[in-house]
Amino acid sequence: MQPTAEMLDHIRDIPLYRESLATGTFPVLEKDTISRGFPDNFMTPDLAAALDTGAAEFVLSTGTNHARMQLIRPPYFLLESYYRLWSEHPAIRHTWHAGCPRVSVTTVLATEHVARVNARKRGEPPLDHPPLADRRLDDRTVYVNQHLDPAQWTRADVERMLTEIDQIRDGGDYHLDCSSYHLAHLLDKTREFGLDLPAPASVVHAYEYTPDNIARYLRARLGCPIVDLFGSTELGYLYYSGNDGTYHPHLDRMAVELLPVEPGSTLYALIVSSIRNPWMPLIRYRSGDLARTADDTPDPTRITRFCGREKELVRVGTTLLCHGDLDRWIGETAPEVFLYRLRVGQDTTAELEYTTFDRQPADTTALTAALADHLELTVHPVHRQHIPIGKSGKYAWLHPASRTR
Repeated sequence: MQPTAEMLDHIRDIPLYRESLATGTFPVLEKDTISRGFPDNFMTPDLAAALDTGAAEFVLSTGTNHARMQLIRPPYFLLESYYRLWSEHPAIRHTWHAGCPRVSVTTVLATEHVARVNARKRGEPPLDHPPLADRRLDDRTVYVNQHLDPAQWTRADVERMLTEIDQIRDGGDYHLDCSSYHLAHLLDKTREFGLDLPAPASVVHAYEYTPDNIARYLRARLGCPIVDLFGSTELGYLYYSGNDGTYHPHLDRMAVELLPVEPGSTLYALIVSSIRNPWMPLIRYRSGDLARTADDTPDPTRITRFCGREKELVRVGTTLLCHGDLDRWIGETAPEVFLYRLRVGQDTTAELEYTTFDRQPADTTALTAALADHLELTVHPVHRQHIPIGKSGKYAWLHPASRTR
């Protein structure tokens, strides 16, 4: 895919693209290529001036389970991308235009970042347990989680969050922004403690991959539209889920192509060209994400499933296993499973640790058979009461000791 004339005009002065502009050939742009010469490979007089005035800033990608990448972008770049999608999405735009406050139930790192920024503005050190005012991102958004592991929220933790949600919504409707895992834990904890989550008017989960079983659990517990957004720190949001089981593109100043992860594969890597971020335009950038389409063709308008990260692909015999495929098989054969973590060894056996929504062992007979059929792998399911969360505040589907390709 060649960049459009608008894209070419936008990157004309950027050192990183000088050779490609001269030859007319744009190879796939890898993360390590960006990192090697950063930030000089993006530096222009306009960017230098923007950094001086605060119109551009340095940030780090989230790096859930991998190394974080340094980026340059406008302040609130990702937030503005989120707000635009919220305001335009046909199923939830009514809550945006009604002025609903946005309550965010996600990683403690996100909460701490907001509190740290607010403390810095006052010239004060951040507090260990910042008050609600310090966890306000803007006049629309407030963060409520203050603990790393939501599975270990106590009754007091949950009561505090519910009280804060009541304060924020002030008797009216509210929009719930969340990691899907965190929201599932919150609903589970309210059930355990005999408490009630005030019913949100709309929900968006946008922080990580949402497993099928968790998506089903949220739909069963909440009587409101639930939308999944797909994107990244460096790109903003690219796709949103609809009611028809597919994802719809939101490619403002962007284009996407899908490349097979290996010859003949119907699992595709996302290659994105974007000038949405004016300070760090990315042309034919390998985002590291995986997708499948409705008809197995590389048509980015027919994506039905985002399947995790390329770095987490596991070679099992002749098959490449991705998070999305494992999750689909779990969802189809073991709907009781809540969290899980796969440990793949050097032979043809693997261990699948899992928890369940009701804390009881699941019937994994069908799952074991499905995995053996798809992967030529003998998987031993092991029921756990707890699976640890990562230091980023997100879950990994692969055990740290697992081999990858």
